[in-house]
Amino acid sequence: MAGIAHFLPMLALMLAIGAFAGVISGLLGVGGGIILVPAFFYAFTALGYASPDLMRVSIATSLATIIVTSVRSVLAHNRRGAVDWEILSGWAPGIVVGAVCGVLVVSRLQTAALQAIFGGLALIVALYLGFGRSQWRLGAAMPAGPARLGVSPVVGFLSVLMGIGGGSFGVPLMSLYNTPIHRAVATAAGFGVVIAVPSVLILLFTHVASAPPYTVGAVNLPAFAVIIAMTLITTPLGVRLAHAMDPAPLKRVFAAFLAVVAVNMLRKAAGW
Repeated sequence: MAGIAHFLPMLALMLAIGAFAGVISGLLGVGGGIILVPAFFYAFTALGYASPDLMRVSIATSLATIIVTSVRSVLAHNRRGAVDWEILSGWAPGIVVGAVCGVLVVSRLQTAALQAIFGGLALIVALYLGFGRSQWRLGAAMPAGPARLGVSPVVGFLSVLMGIGGGSFGVPLMSLYNTPIHRAVATAAGFGVVIAVPSVLILLFTHVASAPPYTVGAVNLPAFAVIIAMTLITTPLGVRLAHAMDPAPLKRVFAAFLAVVAVNMLRKAAGW
């Protein structure tokens, strides 16, 4: 077991990461996972825990936090009648299949490959955040039948590869298919639950070499606990800030920030 001298710096970094992730999530409505995965990776690296499996720990710990935050979000949105249970129940089986396939891939890839995947997908998300338009449409309603059967596993698969919940892919997808934004955000929280629960159950039994202290399987327990506690405190602050200012310019700034993080991940994956 690591001593207190090793634990305290990790605790301090996780407090800062959790505070930032909570504020940004509440302010801009983006999922915390897209912030947490690179933050965990850079924090653990700075603390001297770099290893070929470190991205796996970062992804798994992010997904573990998503279980708690997504359940809270679904319950809160459901009290307002915002969750579209027809979409959620229809898409959940395919998303679960994709998530499990994603975990099997994550458990076999080392840090460089996972960095490249995260960087590429995060760059796509950043471009959508920066340049996407609310009026864009691909159809009048969410796909059903064979189209849903083909697309729903992709949502789960890509989300697990990045260690994120349902927001980054689910909200744009539902918006493009004419789902009102508040209903898309609420329902995407449900996507996060069905993505994270089976993924974390598998990752808890995944072997990780040279993991940070207090890691069970691929999930780092101190990071999980501190992030949950901090986001409970800071996400409401972000929500209040969102109501007090126009978040659109800040969303573009965050898109630029995310693009820089994505490019840096790609750079590291390439060994530069």
